[in-house]
Amino acid sequence: MATAPKEVENAIGLAEIHMERQESPKGKKTFTVEEAVETIGFGRFHIMLFLIMGSTVVAEAMEIMLITVVSPLIQCEWQLQDWQVALVTTMVFFGYMVFSIVLGLLADRYGRWKILLLSFLWAAYFSLLTSFAPSYIWFVFLRAMVGGGVSGHAQGLIIKTEFLPTKYRGYMLPLSQVFWLAGSLLIIGLASVVNPTIGWRWLVRIASIPGILLILMFKFIPESARYNMSTGNVSAALATLQGIAKMNRVVMPEGTLREPTKERRGRFKDLIHPKYLRTTLQIWIIWLGIAFAYYGVILASAELLERDSVCDSAAAPAQDPGGDSEESHSPCHCHLFGPTAYHTMIISTAGEIALNPLNILGINFLGRRLSLCITMGCTALFFLLLNICTSSTGTTGFLFMLRALVSANFNTIYIYTAEVYPTTMRALGMGTSGSLCRIGAMVAPFISQVLMNASFIGALCLFSSVCVVCAISALTLPIETKGRSLQVCV
Repeated sequence: MATAPKEVENAIGLAEIHMERQESPKGKKTFTVEEAVETIGFGRFHIMLFLIMGSTVVAEAMEIMLITVVSPLIQCEWQLQDWQVALVTTMVFFGYMVFSIVLGLLADRYGRWKILLLSFLWAAYFSLLTSFAPSYIWFVFLRAMVGGGVSGHAQGLIIKTEFLPTKYRGYMLPLSQVFWLAGSLLIIGLASVVNPTIGWRWLVRIASIPGILLILMFKFIPESARYNMSTGNVSAALATLQGIAKMNRVVMPEGTLREPTKERRGRFKDLIHPKYLRTTLQIWIIWLGIAFAYYGVILASAELLERDSVCDSAAAPAQDPGGDSEESHSPCHCHLFGPTAYHTMIISTAGEIALNPLNILGINFLGRRLSLCITMGCTALFFLLLNICTSSTGTTGFLFMLRALVSANFNTIYIYTAEVYPTTMRALGMGTSGSLCRIGAMVAPFISQVLMNASFIGALCLFSSVCVVCAISALTLPIETKGRSLQVCV
């Protein structure tokens, strides 16, 4: 099998690093950042970091999910066609795609903390400007800029990953999904109250508040000790580790902090180094497919709710069964969400946390690859089940399970990508993966909001087929990262 030679090669690489750092002058004891992190363990610092970084996920979820609840309103206000509404989401992810690579490159060269702060300032500024957009063109441009800023939030996950001991990564990182769920539910709840009363512009302003407030919390976030060591800034890395040990009330390892310095960091050619080429290509395929499925589910849900369709997506839009749909039959095809629609969206969104305990168990006991293969396969199945003629309750149940599965997919691939790449290229690896991911997100609106109107089963089969390809790619990944220490360099 291809897996064994790769894992042996990784073990040899780690052994070489271990031997290099033991060659210290005058026989003094030395330790690496990896050993310090494992010795310090999990404690109060990690809880604080988890809460602060989790809050950044809340802000990101609100900004990304905002388009879903605002789209019907801007469609009516500016009399947009379906493809124009789909283009809004596509341009958000286009901005995300472009900036994701650039910010990942900069983060590996200049630090995770600086890029994370810059991305929050950028996203908050353009989000506020969006609420004053005078036209559709300005709205699309400004939301694309917001997408670019939000792409830098991935550095928060990298900082968490680089501070967590190995045995805790598989448990703590998936719990970040709780914060994404909180942000998604919060924006839907706010939309149900704000949209019908003071309008979508105030909803955009309110949604930008968490991101602005979080900027004040950045003084409590340290730069990654692994990053500082990779740049040769030993004193900063040591000070950070000592501060964490003090906060956790544990003792640092004995000796001198020492690790080989890499002058070349964040290089694209490292991603296609023979050691990582196959892994990189398969990761890109998986990221693209997962984003395609995730945003496909979200936007398909909105389409189903707008038309109140259960058995046939081509059927004429029916009136809200509860009589509470604020629907207009004007030439611009307004289908505004009523209370029933918001309620169903909340239920399906809550599904994102439903499989989290099972996902955590799968990641830690079955491994990253097999766990991802299983959830991707189940996602493919439930996309096809969505075509079954059933009641509205049944459709909501299918959507609930789909949201749970696509969320589990994202959890696993985030963890795997952060673990498989070494410190010198981890941010770039995450950035390029996030960029490819947004290509899937850019295509999803045209499948869910345009193709689905022409062929419902055709759109569902396309989503399902992509998930099957991702499942196969996940199962055949050359490196399993379960229980594997984070590497320093290529």
